[in-house]
Amino acid sequence: MHPLSRRQFLLSASTITAGAVGFPSVLRAQAPITLRFSSSMLADQNAAHYVWYQRFAANLKANVGDSIRVDYFPNNQLGKESDVVQQVKVGSIDMMVTGSSIWATIAPELGMLDLGYLFDSYNHVARVLDGAAGASLNQLLRKRSDCTILTWASHFGARSVYTKRAVKSLADIRGVKLRVLPTPSFIETFKLMGAIPTPIPFGELYMAAQTGVVDGFEHDAATVLASKLNEVVKFCWLSEHLFSPMVVVIGRRGMDKIPASLRPAFLKAVADATAQERVIAQSNGSVVVQELKRKGVTFFPMAPAERVAVRKQMENTLWAGFAKQYPATAPLFSAINAARGES
Repeated sequence: MHPLSRRQFLLSASTITAGAVGFPSVLRAQAPITLRFSSSMLADQNAAHYVWYQRFAANLKANVGDSIRVDYFPNNQLGKESDVVQQVKVGSIDMMVTGSSIWATIAPELGMLDLGYLFDSYNHVARVLDGAAGASLNQLLRKRSDCTILTWASHFGARSVYTKRAVKSLADIRGVKLRVLPTPSFIETFKLMGAIPTPIPFGELYMAAQTGVVDGFEHDAATVLASKLNEVVKFCWLSEHLFSPMVVVIGRRGMDKIPASLRPAFLKAVADATAQERVIAQSNGSVVVQELKRKGVTFFPMAPAERVAVRKQMENTLWAGFAKQYPATAPLFSAINAARGES
């Protein structure tokens, strides 16, 4: 074996040193950022949460490869929504997808989005929340919790009333015990309509309806189908009282995990997923209703005159009272009305 010359030794040593310095950097660059993402819904194509996640995951993979991995936990695996909200705040869970309602427990102003008959359609929702009104609500939530609304997406159709016995009118809904989310907007909306609102976590809803703790609930058709709630109710009154936004929220610690260099690609994956999911949501609503009919659910439309009357009642009482209690929402109500009826 020939001894190394001094020049060869120095070249070899410098190569080894460069490798020793660079190798950990390569490992760090290749180590994926992992985010934990919670949902209350099943991992099912009839679940708006899962449909959004699938598009987001595919877009993220295309944008950043394996640099960011999002682990999806459906069906309340990480806890019921009220608990997950707190965990997103403190950073033990990074992200969650849910209705906007549960976040009103942190920023009460978001409760305006759950006031009955506020929106006419999901196109109306998108026009409003993709603009200044949505940004204002996001700023309020960030101030209260250090959490950020990444996007406003759509559920698969408006929320309507599902019951064990037939409800066909405002007169029929009086005295009916309906499961609602534990937010003032939901509770007051159904009080005004004459029902008895009963807050129950979503994960407990099937059993509550089955055992008679409640007479029914209000939700969107796709969630009813995905969660097999049609097994415990057989009637739907198409009140279409709420076009509830679906929100994806990330905590400050979750956002801080994403390097600045990757953040634009991450946010683009979010925005693209919402655009894709909204199209799917719009087409799936009627398909899901037909499937529920096939499974034995009978649907009754709300009379147009009743819809006009109850909307006016909501505007004069709930909306006005809410704006007085939370003055920051007054201009947002104006923005919603201004966007009504646009093409």
